[in-house]
Formats: sequence, structure tokens, C-alpha cells
Amino acid sequence: MTRPSPKEIKATAEIAGVPVSAEVATRIASSIGPAFEGFATIAGTLPFDLEPATFVVVQAAKVTDMATKKAAK
Repeated sequence: MTRPSPKEIKATAEIAGVPVSAEVATRIASSIGPAFEGFATIAGTLPFDLEPATFVVVQAAKVTDMATKKAAK
């Protein structure tokens, strides 16, 4: 996970259907950059998926698994 550049911000915003100017993309990159740098040391080591829909699927599977284990006791 690396700090996004203004060019990457602009492209991502356009794909999301929210086009921004180069100036706005630069401001966004400057404002979120420190967060990316702060998490750089642990990037890739966190125990959850970054894609939210998959996270919900995994959580539901864990709940089902826990219920199955309790019922087996």
C-alpha cells in the first residue's frame, strides 16, 4: 500500500463517477498521504480484507462456524 499520487486519485475518482480537477486530486493526495505513510509499516499484515463485501462474507462464515461448533457440543 503506497501513498497515492494525484494522478491515481484523479483516475480513481473518474472511475467512481466523481471526476475531480487536477487541483482537487492534489489536495486529496496531500490530505490522505500521511495516513498511508502511517500504516505503511503494517500494510499487508492486518487480519482483515480491505474489500468490504468480502469482509461481511467472512464474518458471516465465522458466525455460522461458531453456531455449528456450539450445536455439536
